[in-house]
Amino acid sequence: MALLLCLLKSFDLLFPLPAAAFQGAAAPGTLVVLAADGTPLRTWASTDGALRHPIQPEAVSPLYLEALRHYEDRWFDWHPGINPVAMLRALGQWAWHGRVVSGGSTLTMQVARILDMNDPARGPAPRTVGTKLRQMARALQLEWHLSKRDILTLYLNHAPMGGQVQGIEMASRAYLGKTAVRLSHAEAALLVALPQSPSRLRPDRAPGLAQAARDKVLTRMTTLGVWPAATVADARLERVFAPPLKARWLAPLAAERLRQAAKGKGPVVHSTLDAALQLRLEQVLLDRLIQLPPAVSVATLVVENDSLAVRGYAGSADFSDNQRSAHVDMVRGVRSPGSTLKPFLYAMALDEGLIHSESLLVDAPQSFGGYAPGNFQASFSGPVSVSEALQRSLNVPAVDLLERIGPARFAAHLRNAALKLRLPPGASPNLSLILGGGSTTLEELVGAYTALARAGVAGQPRLTPDAPAVDTRLMSAGAAFIVREILENGGRPGAPFKETGTRVAWKTGTSFGFRDAWAIGVTDRYTLGVWVGRPDGTPNPGFFGANTAAPLVKDLLAALDASASSTAPRALPASVRAQDICWPLGLAASATPPEHCRMRRLAWTLDGTAPPTMPDRLQPTGLLDTAWVQRPAGNTVNHRGKAAGGGTRPAVRLRPGCAAAAATDTAGAAQTAFGSGATKTGVAQAITYARWPTLLQPWIEPAQRSEVERLPWGPPCRGGTPARTLRISGLEPGSVLRAVPGTTGITVQLQALGTTEAVNWLLDGRLVGTTQPDAAQLRLLLQGPGQHALTAMDAAGQYQQVVFSVR
Repeated sequence: MALLLCLLKSFDLLFPLPAAAFQGAAAPGTLVVLAADGTPLRTWASTDGALRHPIQPEAVSPLYLEALRHYEDRWFDWHPGINPVAMLRALGQWAWHGRVVSGGSTLTMQVARILDMNDPARGPAPRTVGTKLRQMARALQLEWHLSKRDILTLYLNHAPMGGQVQGIEMASRAYLGKTAVRLSHAEAALLVALPQSPSRLRPDRAPGLAQAARDKVLTRMTTLGVWPAATVADARLERVFAPPLKARWLAPLAAERLRQAAKGKGPVVHSTLDAALQLRLEQVLLDRLIQLPPAVSVATLVVENDSLAVRGYAGSADFSDNQRSAHVDMVRGVRSPGSTLKPFLYAMALDEGLIHSESLLVDAPQSFGGYAPGNFQASFSGPVSVSEALQRSLNVPAVDLLERIGPARFAAHLRNAALKLRLPPGASPNLSLILGGGSTTLEELVGAYTALARAGVAGQPRLTPDAPAVDTRLMSAGAAFIVREILENGGRPGAPFKETGTRVAWKTGTSFGFRDAWAIGVTDRYTLGVWVGRPDGTPNPGFFGANTAAPLVKDLLAALDASASSTAPRALPASVRAQDICWPLGLAASATPPEHCRMRRLAWTLDGTAPPTMPDRLQPTGLLDTAWVQRPAGNTVNHRGKAAGGGTRPAVRLRPGCAAAAATDTAGAAQTAFGSGATKTGVAQAITYARWPTLLQPWIEPAQRSEVERLPWGPPCRGGTPARTLRISGLEPGSVLRAVPGTTGITVQLQALGTTEAVNWLLDGRLVGTTQPDAAQLRLLLQGPGQHALTAMDAAGQYQQVVFSVR
C-alpha cells in the first residue's frame, strides 16, 4: 500500500493536473452577461474557443442530476475515481462481442478525458488502452485533489454538447431556450445523452438520432425503477427539435460595456436589464428601421424611476448592420441635445422665483448681443405663457430666460446633477446652450429627466445591481410637478385632463443641421429616451425629433407593461397651488387693480408667490406707465381715462413738449410736466396704466390695451408716436392685390422708412426677411388668396402693421 501511495505521489508530481481542474465552473476567458432574471444577454468564448455558462450543481434540475448519475455512473458517490466492477464488465463485453459495448468510464474518468481534450498541449487522444489507462490515473488524481462536488461541477461546465457548446447550462440555453434548472424529464434525458457523441447527436442537426439517444436514457430510468413508466411514456411523446446554433444576443452593446468594466471580476456579470422588455424594445427598433435612411442609427435607453435601474438598452438599432455603424454605442455618444434642455431651464427659473407657469414671455424677433435666434418653424407668436413656450419649444423665450439666469450658472447647475455639457476647446457657456450649443449623452439626459418623476431628484442610471445609487436634486418637487404638467397636459390648471391609456410627459429636440433627433418620455414608472441620427454626424434633412424620435417613444411606451403609466390623480406638492394671475403685469389677480388686469389666466405658482412679468428689455422702467389725459372743461376723468360728469366731449392724451400742454390739478405739477403753457378749457390728469412689453405691441389687439392707450391724442400732440415713427413703403393698409393674369403669385417691393435699425418683416407672424435701415428693399412673393397682416419691426420696438388682402 505504501508503495502504491508512493507511486501515486510520484505520478502526481511528474504529471500534475492541468490548471483547469482547479477552476471549477470558470474557465479562462469565459464571460457571460446576464439580465436581471438570469437570461444570458451575451456570452464570450473562453481561451480554448468553447462557449460555456458557469453554473453550480445547485442551479441544475434534480431530474438531470438524477438521470446523469443513474445512466453514467450510479456509484459516483462511493468509488475512488474508477469502478473496478464496471471496468471488468466492459472488458468482458468487449471480449464476448469483439467490440466496445460499454466503456466502463466513471464520471471522474470522463472529466479526466475532457480536461485532456481541452488542454491545448495535448488535444483529443485516440481511443486506445494507453489512453484509457491515462484517464484512470487522472481520475485517481482528481479524486485525490478534489471533492465529489468539485468533480461534478467540472463535468456540468465542461461536458461537450456539440460545436462550441460545453456544459449543461450553455446547452440548455442554446438548444432548449431555458435555464438548466427548469428541465423536464425528456429534456434532462436528452442532455444526459448528448455528450456520448456530441457532434453526431446534435439536436439542431440530427433530431432523429438525438431523440433515439434520449429514449435510450429514458428506458434506462424506467428499467432501474427511478422514474415511473407513465412519466417516461409521456416524456417519449416530446419531439426533439432545436433551432440552428447561432449567436442569440440581447443588448449586445450593453453587454460589451459591462464586459469591459468587469475585467478580472469573474466569469458572470449581472445586469439590471429586463430581458423581456429588451426583446420588445429591439423588435420595435427593427420594425422602425426600414423607415430610416441606410446609414442612420438609433439608440434607446429605458430607466426605471424608483430604482434608477436600466431596464432597456440599445446602443444601436441592429447590431448586425455595419452600414449603420452598429458597433458604435450611441447611448454613450456625445451629441448636441437640441432643445431637450429647456425643461431644466424653466424649472430653474421657477425655483429662483422668476416665473410661474403662466408668466408672460416675448416671442418676437430679438437680438441678444448680436445673437438673434429664430424658432424652428420660423414664425413668432408674440405674447406667450411659460407653458406655451415650453410645450411648443419656442426658442426666443428660452434664450431670453437663459440670458437673465446666465449660461454659466445654468451649465454649472446641470453639471452638478451629472448632466455635463461639453463645449469646444477654449469655449465658455453662452446663450446657444439652450438650443444645443453644448453636447451631452443620451444616458446623462435620461438620468436628468428622471427628476420629473422623482420629485425633482435626478439620478445616474444603474446598469448593474451593485452599482451605487447616485442622486442629486436638480429642481424642487414643486418645479418638477409644474414642468411635468406642462409637458404632459399643457400646464394649465383649468384645462381638462385628457385621459388616455398612457400618461407621459414629452420633450423632443433637434440639433443644428438635423444631425440629431431626440425624444424623451417620462411616465410614473419609466423614463425613456431615443436618439436618431448618423454616428458620424452627417446631417439628415427632414428628420427631426417630433417626426422621427417621438413616434419611436410612442411605440416603445405601447410595448412596455400596462402598469408603466398610472392614470390616478397625481398628488399636488405642498408648495404648488393654482392661482389667478393677470397679464401684462403677471401678478396675482388679487394683488392687481382691476384696471390693470387686461387678461386673466390660471397659473401654477410656487409657495403662493406670483412673480411679476420680467422687465421689458427696451423700456426697463417697468410695465406701469403714466399717461397725461386732458379732460374737457367741467368734466373729470376716471382711472380708465374716461370722461365723467355728464360731458360729451372725449378726453384726449397729452405728451410732454406739446405746444398746447394743459395744467394739471396742481398748477406746479402742470408747469413741470408740460411747460408754461396750459389750456384754459381743461385740466390734465396723470393716470397710471399697465402696458404690454414693447416688442409685443404688433400682436396686441386694441381691446387688450388699456383704455388710456386707446384715447386719441390731443391736436397739438398728434403724430410722432413711437409706434408710428417707422413706416412701410410699398403697401398701403386695406390694399387688395390681384395677380396678373397668367401668373401664379404677386411680388411686392417693400421698404421700411424712418428707422436707423435693422428691420424684421413678419407676414402673419412668420419671419419672411430682414432689411438694413433706409436702404435695402424686401421682395415679397405672395401666393394664395386671403387676408394677411404684414408687420415691420425694428430692434427699438418701433413697428407698423399693414392689413391687406390677396384675391
